Amino acid sequence: MSLPLTEGEGTIAEIKEAMVQKHLPLIDEAGQKGVQILCLQEIFNTPYFCPGQDREWYKSAETIPGPTIDQMAEYAKKYSMVMIVPIFEKEQAGVLYNTAAVIDADGTYLGKYRKNHIPHTSGFWEKFFFKPGNLGYPVFQTRYAKVGVYICYDRHFPDGARCLGLNGAEIVYNPSATVAGLSQYLWKLEQPAHAAANGYFMGCINRVGEEKPWNLGRFYGSSYFVDPRGQIFATASEDKDELLIADFDLDLIEEVRSVWQFFRDRRPETYNKLVEP
Repeated sequence: MSLPLTEGEGTIAEIKEAMVQKHLPLIDEAGQKGVQILCLQEIFNTPYFCPGQDREWYKSAETIPGPTIDQMAEYAKKYSMVMIVPIFEKEQAGVLYNTAAVIDADGTYLGKYRKNHIPHTSGFWEKFFFKPGNLGYPVFQTRYAKVGVYICYDRHFPDGARCLGLNGAEIVYNPSATVAGLSQYLWKLEQPAHAAANGYFMGCINRVGEEKPWNLGRFYGSSYFVDPRGQIFATASEDKDELLIADFDLDLIEEVRSVWQFFRDRRPETYNKLVEP
């Protein structure tokens, strides 16, 4: 989804509301088409404000649960649709996170994942806004599948992706805001590697368009789904607001893991030795 209003074109509250209103027709479309699990893009209801360092954007953070999550829970319940909803989270004054809430198909809030790896380089000044996550790598048993979440920059690190697999994830969603350049090459390299190495599906979500006044670059979209063999089987465009829908055959996880025996042969008890002083 691209940005309908940006800094200087309305108050922060107006910008957030415009972004939510732009999403609602596609959320309705998803529900009407029988989508069972829907994931939105990273901090879906604001611009990607991290190229600047303006404290005013602290005001866009909200609690989880809170107004936006409560609103999305109504849509989840209406359509019996699991929703992964990434927003800027305020735990308390001055304690802010880049977070995704997971809502079950009956509208129940199941929990949240907080982005663990926080970049601070080349226009991605995220440490100005976000504390590193402190909730580990949880997996949520939803009505339709066991779901894990990784967020944007996390995807450069295989360790958390492995933890999500060991914790039982069948589908891992990675909501992102990433721009053209080296990232675009890695976009379709790293996440299929995570899926293949851990034998699960991934949903990889990226926003589209350019956002002023920051002019960080072009968000290149290219959202896609990848199966446990590392094969991409559905892809969205680079530049259109759109809903990407595909069927996930979860039986494929059993098939892939039975052939490769990932979890029989994996040795997590040996990994700590690699980082001991």
